[in-house]
Amino acid sequence: MTAPVSTFPWRDSLLTALAPAIWGSTYIVTSEILPPDRPFTAALIRALPAGILLVLLTRKLPLRQDWLRLIILAALNIGIFQALLFVAAYRLPGGLAAVLGAIQPLLVMVLVWAVDGKSPAQTTLWSAVAGVIGMAILLWSPQTQFEPIGVIAALLGAASMAAGIWLTRRWQVKLPILALTGWQLLLGGAMLAPVAYLVDAPLPQLTATQYLAYAYLCLAGALLAYVLWFRGIVRLPTVAVSSLGLLSPLTAVILGWALLSQAMSGSALLGLVIVLISVFAVQWTSTQR
Repeated sequence: MTAPVSTFPWRDSLLTALAPAIWGSTYIVTSEILPPDRPFTAALIRALPAGILLVLLTRKLPLRQDWLRLIILAALNIGIFQALLFVAAYRLPGGLAAVLGAIQPLLVMVLVWAVDGKSPAQTTLWSAVAGVIGMAILLWSPQTQFEPIGVIAALLGAASMAAGIWLTRRWQVKLPILALTGWQLLLGGAMLAPVAYLVDAPLPQLTATQYLAYAYLCLAGALLAYVLWFRGIVRLPTVAVSSLGLLSPLTAVILGWALLSQAMSGSALLGLVIVLISVFAVQWTSTQR
């Protein structure tokens, strides 16, 4: 997999932004439709079938020297991240999980600065900080309940995805995007299978709506979204891709307002505007640089 310089960074940003927008629906699908208390099963069903489908479709084997890197990327981007994502989604209000996950762009900047020796532009750094503040304004509530396991899962999930984004860009595994996505989903799903079997209760008799919800998480939330996400990683600056992750909780809030009649206060609207400006500013400053 090569890393072409994006000729149309804003088009690539918009395509990549579809991935976190799709992921933003995970919270509402998990809390409103899926069977309760089965986070690892949800992560497994989301990742493994999509990975098998893409691997069979592409029929591209990784090079021998790339296997270890691919396994590490699959663990960070899929196995660990998806497991922690669903643990946080089941245990925390979507707002708190989103605020904690919003630190991801800052973690990527730390990795790029500490290891690669590339300090971010001041405007990029402060734009990312503004995004975290805007997310807190948008979603924070005095009634927010801090469930320790959920908080730890959300923070570790953000760290896992940040490391996965950074290493995906840094290592450049020699596979086409579809094959790279498929192998990561397949390997990550294989890691989740024993955990789901040992920890989660068996699935109950599913309704038609629940079957459709799992199919949506697999085909849209994994297959389509991760293809767009990894495509963006190889075409855009690492920090630019990471900042687009803020659109995931933003989408969750908008869906909650539109579908569940969750009220939005004036401060929430202010936070929404700050987050959108932050994402735009990070895209602009990082791609121009």
